[in-house]
Amino acid sequence: MACVLEAPLRMSVLSEVTASSRHYVDRLFDLDPQKVLQGVIDMKNAVIGNNKQKANLIVLGAVPRLLYLLQQETSSTELRTECAVVLGSLAMGTENNVKSLLDCHIIPALLQGLLSPDLKFIEACLRCLRTIFISPVTPEDLLYTDATVISHLMALLSRSRYTQEYICQIFSHCCKGPDHQTILFNHGAVQNIAHLLVSTSYKVRMQALKCFSVLAFENPQVSMTLVNVSVDGELLPQIFVKMLQRDKPIEMQLTSAKCLTSMCRAGAIRTDDSCIVLKTLPCLVRMCSKERLLEERVEGAETLAYLIETDVELQRIASITDHLIVMLADYFKYPSSVSAITDIKRLDHDLKHAHELRQAAFKLYASLGANDEDIRKKIIETENMMDRIVNGLSESSIKVRLAAVRCLHSLSRSVQQLRTSFQDHAVWKPLMKVLQNAPNEILVVASSTLCNLLLEFSPSKEPILESGAIELLCSLTQSENLALRVNGIWALMNMAFQAEQKIKSDILRGLSTEQLFQLLSDSDVNVLMKTLGLLRNLLSTRPHIDHIMSTHGKQIMQAVTLILEGEHNIEVKEQTLCILANIADGTTAKELIMTNDDILQKIKYYMSHSNAKLQLAAMFCISNLIWNEEEGSQERQDKLRDMGIVDILHKLSQSSDPNLCDKAKTALQQYLA
Repeated sequence: MACVLEAPLRMSVLSEVTASSRHYVDRLFDLDPQKVLQGVIDMKNAVIGNNKQKANLIVLGAVPRLLYLLQQETSSTELRTECAVVLGSLAMGTENNVKSLLDCHIIPALLQGLLSPDLKFIEACLRCLRTIFISPVTPEDLLYTDATVISHLMALLSRSRYTQEYICQIFSHCCKGPDHQTILFNHGAVQNIAHLLVSTSYKVRMQALKCFSVLAFENPQVSMTLVNVSVDGELLPQIFVKMLQRDKPIEMQLTSAKCLTSMCRAGAIRTDDSCIVLKTLPCLVRMCSKERLLEERVEGAETLAYLIETDVELQRIASITDHLIVMLADYFKYPSSVSAITDIKRLDHDLKHAHELRQAAFKLYASLGANDEDIRKKIIETENMMDRIVNGLSESSIKVRLAAVRCLHSLSRSVQQLRTSFQDHAVWKPLMKVLQNAPNEILVVASSTLCNLLLEFSPSKEPILESGAIELLCSLTQSENLALRVNGIWALMNMAFQAEQKIKSDILRGLSTEQLFQLLSDSDVNVLMKTLGLLRNLLSTRPHIDHIMSTHGKQIMQAVTLILEGEHNIEVKEQTLCILANIADGTTAKELIMTNDDILQKIKYYMSHSNAKLQLAAMFCISNLIWNEEEGSQERQDKLRDMGIVDILHKLSQSSDPNLCDKAKTALQQYLA
């Protein structure tokens, strides 16, 4: 019988909900203020934990009326407070609820409410603001549109533990990036929030800690200030270390570790300080164990990756702490078939977020293997590691793909691994696939990795060439993104090193003379240096030098002239003179120098330059031009003698620089032979 009754019952319940929702809204318009207050209180009780009821009330227009009552001077403080409570409850529903509240301009109304003298009303407004600001659909900038708001919030921090908790929570959620950090810092956030770290309320301590964790992130100014702040005679780093202890809640341990990590990365705390080596690093490694919740493992690994990213010693210590390298392999097996998770909701959540674990593991492996060959070897020898990276390169999540490429890039710095594991797993194939169609963020790291795979000792170099890499890399050199231009030209430079003539010709054809000139006049010195490096590698071995100079000689000589005449640093000019020395080593190519008086005068000028590196590079040019055993050497020697080159060589043979002295004497012997 129950089955027969079920449907009619459900129908009647739904119609009742709709009817009662209308009834709640109608009562807000009653002329009797007492009845309005009672209506709001009843509405508050009706919406608690009832998303359907919340949605109904929003659709029926409750929000504009509640906001009107909240802002009316004639409304009693109790009514205004209850309105703020109901609005806060509506905001706790779905993201669509929050959007509806934002569309009704709830934030300016609540901020206005903070000017009230009544503490209970202020707390209700702050609680509602907190709920709205922690929603992902709320733009953080809404907090910063009026400059007086932040000052007022700072002043309200002293009113009660609730104002402290809610305001710190608002700040930590709305502080995104350096501009927000600067605004909060300039309004005295550090001084106003520091004493809250020793509050008797756990929630206040926790929210204050979260504030510092976002304020200090990648911010040297805040970090340097925090180091010297003391509360009750104790410096903040010492307070953070106390919060790291194992008996503290995990959330507190993790957040204080993040604060100390940011301060360390900003240079405010040394990397060899005991609070980093003996406290912060071990705490973060603990967070990576499989006993921890998924989000704790993710945050622990990502924070640790950031802490050790640039410090070799911390990388070594981390790699031998609690078998971390093996522990991270578990990140790829989650949740396992024998998972201890009995809570179905939790299991469902974790299945949806398992990719975050893989991303965090790749990031941490990338940091661990950034410098040390032994650590890289351990990582690669971890079960199925290369397969996992290859799989990661084709995952649907862009963050996992980026982290996998970063990990691959870190491991590709190993000569040994390039020759073995990278070849065994044909890593270049998925990497080339990633390079075909990826956002710039991934392209930058993937093209850096490709640079390493194209080094002359890498067995991947041949198959990469055959798969159309030249065209791809030439297109990267035309990118507006600086890092991509640098990587494109760098990879071509590696490709051209000791390459056969066909590859060199293909590179020149793919780049075009126009693009080569474009790169040589690039405003970035890195692009210029790598382009000169490419030219130098192209112009090596005599037959190649003669062939390239016979087809591109005029343009290359023009480019060399422009650079030697331009305002460039010593390294750029040295590299350019080395290119001339290579040209001078050609059989027929050297005539392009000998028939160009402008270039010869420039070589002469640099022989007498104040910088020894430039003098030495100019001497290489001269040596190659006057070498006795080569056809036409007598005529070249005579021409250079007439220019006064021999006199300069005599002077240089007396130089206090042993390299210059030896080179000059060797050159003079060519004249005596």
